[in-house]
Amino acid sequence: MTRDALPIDDILPDLITALRAKGRAVLQAPPGAGKTTRVPLAMLDASLTAQKIVMLEPRRLAARAAADRMAATLGEETGQTVGYRVRGDAQTSKSTRIEVVTEGILTRMIQSDPELSGIGAVIFDEFHERSLNADLGLALCLEIAGALRDDLILLAMSATLDAAPVAELMQAPILTSEGRAFPVDIRHLDRPLPRETRIDQAAAEAVLRALPETSGGLLVFLPGEGEIRRTEARLRDRLPAEVALHTLFGAMPLAAQRAAIRPAQKGRKIVLATSIAETSLTIEDIRVVIDAGLARRARFDPGSGMSRLVTERASRAEATQRAGRAGRVADGTCYRLWTRGEEGALPPFAPPEIETADLAPLALDLAQWGAAPDAVPLLTPPNAGTYAEGLALLTDLGALKSGQITDHGRALAALPTHPRLANMLVRAGKPAATLAALLAERDPLPRGAPTDLSLRIEAIADPKVFAARRPWAPDRGGIARIREDARRLSRLAPDLKTQAPMPLAEMAALAYPDRIGQRRKGDTPRYVLSGGKGAVLPEGDTLAAAPFLVATDLDGNPREAKIRQAVQITAAEIRAAFPDRIQWVDSCSWSKQDRRVQARQQERLGHAVLDDRIWKDAPKEAIARAMLDGVRDLGLTISDKARLFLARARLAADSMNLPDHSDQGLLDTAEDWLLPYLSGIRDAASWRRFDILPALKARLDWDQAQALDRIAPPGFTTPLGRTIAIDYASDPPEVSLRLQELFGQTSHPSVGGTPLKLTLLSPAGRPIQTTSDLPGFWSGSYADVRKDMRARYPKHPWPEDPTQADPTLRAKPRKA
Repeated sequence: MTRDALPIDDILPDLITALRAKGRAVLQAPPGAGKTTRVPLAMLDASLTAQKIVMLEPRRLAARAAADRMAATLGEETGQTVGYRVRGDAQTSKSTRIEVVTEGILTRMIQSDPELSGIGAVIFDEFHERSLNADLGLALCLEIAGALRDDLILLAMSATLDAAPVAELMQAPILTSEGRAFPVDIRHLDRPLPRETRIDQAAAEAVLRALPETSGGLLVFLPGEGEIRRTEARLRDRLPAEVALHTLFGAMPLAAQRAAIRPAQKGRKIVLATSIAETSLTIEDIRVVIDAGLARRARFDPGSGMSRLVTERASRAEATQRAGRAGRVADGTCYRLWTRGEEGALPPFAPPEIETADLAPLALDLAQWGAAPDAVPLLTPPNAGTYAEGLALLTDLGALKSGQITDHGRALAALPTHPRLANMLVRAGKPAATLAALLAERDPLPRGAPTDLSLRIEAIADPKVFAARRPWAPDRGGIARIREDARRLSRLAPDLKTQAPMPLAEMAALAYPDRIGQRRKGDTPRYVLSGGKGAVLPEGDTLAAAPFLVATDLDGNPREAKIRQAVQITAAEIRAAFPDRIQWVDSCSWSKQDRRVQARQQERLGHAVLDDRIWKDAPKEAIARAMLDGVRDLGLTISDKARLFLARARLAADSMNLPDHSDQGLLDTAEDWLLPYLSGIRDAASWRRFDILPALKARLDWDQAQALDRIAPPGFTTPLGRTIAIDYASDPPEVSLRLQELFGQTSHPSVGGTPLKLTLLSPAGRPIQTTSDLPGFWSGSYADVRKDMRARYPKHPWPEDPTQADPTLRAKPRKA
């Protein structure tokens, strides 16, 4: 057979030698080098294995195109020596030796046959994209090769990749093909695009500017089908007659995809494409690239509870690959729709999908494999928290029990869709296919449409009639994709003929058991979801009065999410969907809104309450424990006597081993000391009247109480034997008493090692001196006080040496 020379050809002998010697290799080759179509054929020609060669491609379009190109090289029809298998389509036969498959198919092949019987080599093409399925597929293949198949050949191929970590994981050599490229003139914008400029408008204007400035075909990189369709509409009536306009994205019919790839028959062509055209797909006669600088990536969407494609800035590596498409056959030009200054803000590489995507599918695959994520050789380990959330969802769906996969979980893993949707399909059968396809796709109705999911089902059934009856025009492209996916899922779903068709809301509940919402009290349509989170409907929405609903799409706000799609459900439908999970729960809880303990008996699904009754004979202990939450909510109620006790305990804490008497310490340990005293207390009013002093005193044993009275007594005993309360609210603690009552006192009194502050009063009870050093006062300023006080109060004693006088509260005795 004759083949045109390609850059990859120079390194193929070294690659075959490495694979013969090691059975593994990592191949780096830039876009257009020919690795996708040359390497599998070279491996076949070299008879590296007598078994089938399987090549993994990230996208269906690239898988079909690669198989077609290799088959044409052999002068055969696709499906003979070279075939493909993608979602919903396959071209293979008994004579197929090279099979190109998409990622999910490889994972299911491994799970159904862990030895990969009949397969001698697995090639991971475009591994730099680091999809979740590619990472998992390589990890499982490495396990198979290490434990079951030492003859299994593994090859990772990439256009741009930090190859060292992959080679280290595979224990494989790195081979690099330099490729062949012509110079590309990179042209940036002079100033950033205005914020109000739509990307389809900017792309269309760039095409019209580039046409007279360049020659050859134009390849325009846009993030998705919507942007492609809008750009196409802007260009359709503005292009010269000799320019052919094509679109290229994954959901297109196969014939239209092949037409976009083929060289133009006459004149020039423009291809509006997604990132599918970056690496794994060769589009003939392209000399000009226009790069919008955006990419769609799979990221976990808290709103849908699944991974969704989101639009983000492209990485610098992706921009380099896109520009390289203009230099494949001659000098080229690349128009970048951003400024040179903005280029530094682009991330260097796109993140691995395992770092951003929903990990419930990965958790299900690993559970089926029988291994934890740290037990398989994943290039990037999953985030522990995100992985735990995936496990919790699978347990909620019944796919896992005690961490082990169930028979139901195996049934979910067999379906090529998210575990949420697979659960719905397995339990509701073929009638759920349309809803499953809808929930996996973007909303086909425009913003501003009501949240009601049944409107979407109505639009899918007949978009023309819907558009005529309703004011919201559905997205025809989205409807077509949903219908096509629904047909595929219907073929895979079980046929439950003995089961009556399930209501729409009940089917939605099976996919979202954690998002069954119960309306809260009040005018605003707020809901508490069965999973415990809060959600709110837009004001005036058609579902705003629904007592129960299933929220199938939220805006992701962790505090209170806005509901974007939902369907009303009845309590009876909830009971029918979850007969084994609904429970009657006796509940004593503190109501912050009502400021009282509420004792209820409730029929619940998670946090959603289907029926609610008063619990008339609730145990006293349960009421007291609920009131304890009320105490934490209301705060401690402290009487004057209790405040004095706390001040004494806090002062003595340094001198003796006492429990923590700070406000926070008291609240933290309230269950230990306060709970036994809360009998009969069940609302804010009775708590305000409650005196906690007995409970506080009961915290101390007899020895501690005696020590407290000794170290921080409640009062000071004067030389006359009179006890005066100590003001512990003062710092330091303070006692106020008449000066004459301290005559004869030669030492300064203290509590807890701290000198008391003595406020000395005149015979009329007015402060005349404050001191923390009584001996110093007697020997010092007392003389001046005596001089002044003798004149004012001549009837009262003012001895020259107060330390030798007797204490008194009386005046001088009258002379006879």
